[in-house]
Amino acid sequence: MRVGLFIPIKRLLIGSYTPGAVRPSNTSKGIVMPTRRPAKAKSHLNTQLPTLHPHAAGIDIGATSIQVAVPVDAAPKPVRSFTTFTDDLLALRDWLKACGVRTVAMESTGVYWIPLFQILEASGLEVCLVNARHCQNLPGRKTDIRDCQWLQYLHSVGLLRPSFRPPEAICAVRSLLRHRATLIDYAADHVRHLHKALTQMNLQIHNVISNVTGVTGLLILDAILAGERDAQKLAALKDHRIKASRDTLARSLQGDWRAEHLFVLGQALATWRHYQNLVAQCDDQIQNTLATFESKVTGPAPAARHHPSLRNAPAFDVRTELYRLCEVDLTQVPGFAVNTALVLFTELGPDFVQRFPTAKCFASWLGLCPDNRITGGKIISVKTREVKSRCAQALRLAAQSLWRAKNYLGDCFRRWKARLGTPKAITAMAHKLARILWHLIKHRQPYDPNVWALAEEKLRKKKLARLHQNAAALGYQLIATPTT
Repeated sequence: MRVGLFIPIKRLLIGSYTPGAVRPSNTSKGIVMPTRRPAKAKSHLNTQLPTLHPHAAGIDIGATSIQVAVPVDAAPKPVRSFTTFTDDLLALRDWLKACGVRTVAMESTGVYWIPLFQILEASGLEVCLVNARHCQNLPGRKTDIRDCQWLQYLHSVGLLRPSFRPPEAICAVRSLLRHRATLIDYAADHVRHLHKALTQMNLQIHNVISNVTGVTGLLILDAILAGERDAQKLAALKDHRIKASRDTLARSLQGDWRAEHLFVLGQALATWRHYQNLVAQCDDQIQNTLATFESKVTGPAPAARHHPSLRNAPAFDVRTELYRLCEVDLTQVPGFAVNTALVLFTELGPDFVQRFPTAKCFASWLGLCPDNRITGGKIISVKTREVKSRCAQALRLAAQSLWRAKNYLGDCFRRWKARLGTPKAITAMAHKLARILWHLIKHRQPYDPNVWALAEEKLRKKKLARLHQNAAALGYQLIATPTT
């Protein structure tokens, strides 16, 4: 194998080349190649949007640190970092006031923003809690300092919209009601533990009666934990409202009484009762908090509509309290039970129409209206936006409960369900209920089911015309006579 020196062909062709020299010209073509490329002309255009809020600040909140940006001319160091301790939050407030800041835009996830929000709001600053989706930064490096500066710029030029937050008094009741819902979820987990222990002992009582934590179920469970094993004596404890016979109930109470499963059963029942006591304490606290609100009406509440007994309803008279605070009885609307009305009140407040000038704006905020995506003159998508809202969830549950209602809204929901499918029908009916809610609070007028009489008459004529058309297609003549 012959070994030699390897020299790149490109170097042999161009020879030695020093920067700044002119390469040899091609005499046959008369072309002279420059030594370096001409520099691109730099753009000196710096377009700035008009400043609408010159005294605006931007805050990016984390779990342990907070980054704050103020206008460049407001402080020698316009970006500062603070910890999340209370003394630092107070120092942050004082620094913002010293910089002449009047309005603040903050972005956060979870509940990290609540302490700082309350401190700044109590000090008189205008606080704007923005949606992170509305203020995403441009592609590039992402740091907390860049985020707070970007928030400050967007807020100063008026490109950010504050999220809806009810008044502080409503927020207090909302926190209690959300905590109550969490306790009910925890109690439901222990009901499943009861079912598991009963199944492991092959006691089928939870498959015979609908609610093992009802009157009959609790009596039987207490007797089992007290040492009673006779199925007939346990079945004799059943309430008269239980549809299953006594013999069927006795057969379901024959099983394997193992000590470990009885221990789990006793602890699950004790924990469930503990959570029920906590829920009762929450009900008392919610009632006491609502009693401090100023009444808007003095007369008695209108007659209540028939509502089925709700298993997890508060222990006090929610309907009367809400009528006193809202001037209208929301439970008169089909599908609005006391639980639904209480959730809507605590999430929105009695005067939310001041923030949403039209019913369309309210439905759009809830994410219950089509989000039309149009490009090139064509509609490419009409799906609703994905919005996580407790109000929208409550309205969807209220809409789903109308599938058996014998009124105009029930007929409308069943018709939409057959034509559009269940998911779309629930969204459409929730949209309709949202518009009804907005009009009730806006005009402070009670719900009147007679307003649907014209729509029902129009629907009746449409059905009759369709029947005449189908009969004519079959060669018959339909003669309609009113029924008495």
